[in-house]
Amino acid sequence: MTEKIKEFINDPEKLERLFREDKKAFESGFEKIYPEIENTEIAKFWKSRLDFDKSPDKTKLSFGSDIFIMIAVCLFAGFLIKIPDLFNINPTFFLFYEKDSGIIVFLALSLYTIAIRGKINRTGLIITLLTFIVSLAYINLLPNYRSSASVNLVFIHMPLLMWCVYGMVFIDFDFKDKNKRTEYIRHNGDLAIMGGLILIAGGVLAVITVGLFQAIGINIEKFYLNNIILVGLVSAPVVATFILKNYTTLTNKIAPIIANIFSPLVLVTLIIYLIAIAVSGKDPYNDRNFLLIFNIMLLGVMAIIVFSVSGTSITRKQKFNELVLFILSIVTLIVNLIALSAIFYRLSEYGLTPNRLAILGSNILIFINLILITIDLFKINFKKSELETVEVTISKYLPVYVVWVLFVIFAFPVIFEMR
Repeated sequence: MTEKIKEFINDPEKLERLFREDKKAFESGFEKIYPEIENTEIAKFWKSRLDFDKSPDKTKLSFGSDIFIMIAVCLFAGFLIKIPDLFNINPTFFLFYEKDSGIIVFLALSLYTIAIRGKINRTGLIITLLTFIVSLAYINLLPNYRSSASVNLVFIHMPLLMWCVYGMVFIDFDFKDKNKRTEYIRHNGDLAIMGGLILIAGGVLAVITVGLFQAIGINIEKFYLNNIILVGLVSAPVVATFILKNYTTLTNKIAPIIANIFSPLVLVTLIIYLIAIAVSGKDPYNDRNFLLIFNIMLLGVMAIIVFSVSGTSITRKQKFNELVLFILSIVTLIVNLIALSAIFYRLSEYGLTPNRLAILGSNILIFINLILITIDLFKINFKKSELETVEVTISKYLPVYVVWVLFVIFAFPVIFEMR
């Protein structure tokens, strides 16, 4: 790191990239070589910046306090998810997990984020709590109709709305700062990977634990599932956030791994898959289940593009990854066009339903977003634009998704009369 700092001492942009890649290593390396470069203006700037971050801040929590907050929030989330057992409520009849589990997860994440800041934004806290309370009241007042497509769409979209609320908490309700939105996108990519690793580790631990007790004649499978696993599922995102916050040296490499490894693999897989569709004769026009899988694949690829852009932008400029992302965005646009044409075909053949309208709306929004991203990636690959412009485009488009989610949640049940 010291050699890199010396090499890029006159290049502010590359110094910033080094700092974002590994903050602790950068600080350590900078301290070692500072006597050699202390006469340069940029060295004085970085000295002031790093020393300012080290100055005592009463609002910052210690590592021990952070652990205590994490445990407290996890216990609170565990209590909420166990309400059916604690108060003898039939979760199947009331659709408790379908309605409330997503809200509980994002409530826990929001409370943890607010608590670890130390200095609480009272207005933000009030807005956050009121939003969650209103959302819980609204979704639990809806009829328990498993056969109602419009109501089921509310269940599906409510976690997305809570994700948006968590995003507002994450940026501390500072809607003007586009950089904070970009940071939230990066955070979600890291959170998804870290949460997945925690769940895999938890799954391995569950298998070992249940197996050990079965070996001595004690069956704890039901108890473990209803208590440890259930509480662990709603606690995993909070634990992942704790790790991301306190072990930045480890977690800063997550997003670049996605960009470097998964994007090329996804591109190759997607191209082969499209060829296989043509060869097999399978089409989404007459097969409803295939169209559903097609749309899920589209959402997954879109997520890979977004998080890969974030991962690539915090590392050094990588032409190969930028080209892969550009080609991937074009292929995904083709997939999206196929999905849209299939949806319009089914609408003309079978009429309008809540599910078809929801899929149509989300596909149109994704299609527009993909066009904007593809244009930016074209400029990056062929007109020397910076990859950060894609992140700005993505962050600016987020409110559009918020409006659509609100429309589905609050308007669909009324428009379709709970059908």
